[in-house]
Amino acid sequence: MKVLIPSPLLSYTRNREVTAEGATLRELLADLDKRFPGIRFRVIDEQDRMRAHMRFFVNEVQVFDIDHGLRGTDTVCLIQALSGG
Repeated sequence: MKVLIPSPLLSYTRNREVTAEGATLRELLADLDKRFPGIRFRVIDEQDRMRAHMRFFVNEVQVFDIDHGLRGTDTVCLIQALSGG
């Protein structure tokens, strides 16, 4: 399936759009990490939770569960939230 990558993670993928496989978001991130080592740690923390500054969208709908189910035709978009003041 298609995965859209935010600018801060382009050092891993070198492309804004990549492909990965998985029946869940967890599996998709594991596949991304096989293809682009280290990328998963940038979006998932040590407790296996989504990092606070990351947002995950499947077909333009925000998801909050790493075990969210996926289909091969889905588009997953990773977004890095901005913070500061």
